[in-house]
Amino acid sequence: MVPTKPATIDAYNAAQAETDRVICDELRAIIDRVLPDAESRIWHAHPVWFLDGNPIVGYSKLKDSVRLLFWSGQSFETPGLAAEGSFKAAEARYTSPAEINPNALVSWLEEARTVQWDYKNIVKRKGRLERLS
Repeated sequence: MVPTKPATIDAYNAAQAETDRVICDELRAIIDRVLPDAESRIWHAHPVWFLDGNPIVGYSKLKDSVRLLFWSGQSFETPGLAAEGSFKAAEARYTSPAEINPNALVSWLEEARTVQWDYKNIVKRKGRLERLS
């Protein structure tokens, strides 16, 4: 039997093991507080927040941690994120709620509002990213 994919962020978080659920709930609370105008939904099977249709931040359960991903994070000035993938994304990984630095997370989220690469149109541009102003 194929497991069903959660339809909501609440369902996604609730499906996690206790420690991971606490991490997800804390990340969500801070993201929702700092980006109240962002659209949030399950996208590609995990929670993602969008500004004007452009993916900004999301998290996902990996085998050994919860990954917080910023699509444009390699361009942020606030330290603490590791490059991820071949585009502009950067990540932080958590195995305990105590590892979350709320001040750094708020700084990353504030930068995410103004430092954006146009992922929304990456397919139309045949894989080429452009910086949004």
